[in-house]
Amino acid sequence: MSLFVPKFDESVIVRDADAEVVGSAPTSVKLLADSSATAGALSTVRVTLADGADGARPHRHDDSAEMFFVLDGAAEILSGDDVVTAGRGDLVIVPPGRPHAFAAVPGSPADLLVVITPGVERFEYFRHLQRVRLGEVSQESLLEVQDLYDNHFLPSEAWDGRRG
Repeated sequence: MSLFVPKFDESVIVRDADAEVVGSAPTSVKLLADSSATAGALSTVRVTLADGADGARPHRHDDSAEMFFVLDGAAEILSGDDVVTAGRGDLVIVPPGRPHAFAAVPGSPADLLVVITPGVERFEYFRHLQRVRLGEVSQESLLEVQDLYDNHFLPSEAWDGRRG
């Protein structure tokens, strides 16, 4: 078993009012702490989804696990070929290499704390997604940055078929 011990001396404190928010309804991402702030220990964001809104389409991270903690509402979370419904207070941790995705359950919003560990610089990835949403760059441009952000998109019949 290997143990990663991050090297930073000060606590990381992010005030709600100071956190950058990328996007707006139906999907917004509050950028809390990137890998550089935690010496690579983790990256964390808060994702707020309107009723039934998609959070992320199926993808995998080769080098990091991803944790989803549902602060409020309910979310559908893909883990491998399983789609689970997680409600307020539920926790789902997806290991490295495992396909995953998430969305708010139809008829419910979802508010999630998402943590990737070890951390990957991801804030610029979320800004890139916003540029895609605004039409400033193409959807295909995400394929060019998959390795940079360890975010590899893939198909999922389980995810595509979850809502009948």
